[in-house]
Amino acid sequence: MTPGLNIAALSRRTGVAPDTLRKWEQRYQILQPTRTAGGQRRYSERDVARVEWLCERLREGYRIGEAANLLGTAEVTPARTARDHLEAILDAVDTGEPAAIGLLVDQAFALHDVDETLEQILAPLLREIGERWQRGELTVAEEHVVSEAVRSRLGHLLADAGWGVRGTVVLACAPGERHELGLMMLAIALRRDGWKVTYLGADTPLADAAELARRQSAQVLGISVTTVPVEELPSLEDVQIVLGGPGAGAYTGGLAETVNAMRSFAA
Repeated sequence: MTPGLNIAALSRRTGVAPDTLRKWEQRYQILQPTRTAGGQRRYSERDVARVEWLCERLREGYRIGEAANLLGTAEVTPARTARDHLEAILDAVDTGEPAAIGLLVDQAFALHDVDETLEQILAPLLREIGERWQRGELTVAEEHVVSEAVRSRLGHLLADAGWGVRGTVVLACAPGERHELGLMMLAIALRRDGWKVTYLGADTPLADAAELARRQSAQVLGISVTTVPVEELPSLEDVQIVLGGPGAGAYTGGLAETVNAMRSFAA
């Protein structure tokens, strides 16, 4: 006998009328039932989870089409907690599914607070991906797949400029430093904390970043260092220079200080 629930049982479990379930299945392909020998549909616990996930999104104000697009294909069991999302993204990395990685990142931002997504999903994700690459468990191409999926989503958030009430901060990666995702996350977090952020991105000459910080009367110039050495930093009056990232501990100059926020995000 084929295991699973018939549509009446699925309706009782989820509180969604059978006619609505049939419509969702036909129009949005959100369910993936099996068939009995007699041709009757049988639904799995994954189908139950997907319907319940959609109902949660509808209660939050999403339209069914929007929620279905966010949910993705019927093969995917939706994640709910931040830990679920992190593990789901890592599973997608293991199975080599670029589209699923992007979808899951989109889901994370839709379902969780931005700060929670940055700190509990993306920051641990990037650390794990970096460690796997160092251990030889991921190729450069596979690491780039994850990085680009995250970068495209962070870019949308960075495009939302704000004036800032706390002051101005200029953020840049050190010369030769191409790892910018942590710095992008820091920029988003600072904007949410009330700062006006000028984001310069990867491989920025320090003299240029310092001159721009001076012209903008910035309070802080943040420099991200992951893999490249920084031997000296510019000196600026009235501008605090902050060095952050995994490579910051190797700096022996006296002009910068490290902060936990940059050390956490600029990875």
